[in-house]
Amino acid sequence: MQPASKSVTRAVNLRIREDVRDLIDHAARAHSKTRSEFMIDAARRAAEDTILDQALIRVDPATYAHFLTVLDQPPGADGFERLMAAHKPWKG
Repeated sequence: MQPASKSVTRAVNLRIREDVRDLIDHAARAHSKTRSEFMIDAARRAAEDTILDQALIRVDPATYAHFLTVLDQPPGADGFERLMAAHKPWKG
């Protein structure tokens, strides 16, 4: 078992409008967190999402050609028709 690494923290200073700070404070209170805890959690999630969105998938030429062929095919079949006919909650 490896020893726990020592956590080092550093200050980050931000200037934000008062209305934005008030909104963040309101949301932080709703989650029983401090402003700093809330902002760190939100920034970390946004950073992780950004990194995950940058995923590079490598495939051989034949697999890529198959992928393009599938993308170029118009949707159809029974499943697609059912999906398109389903109730759309935003339309009332």
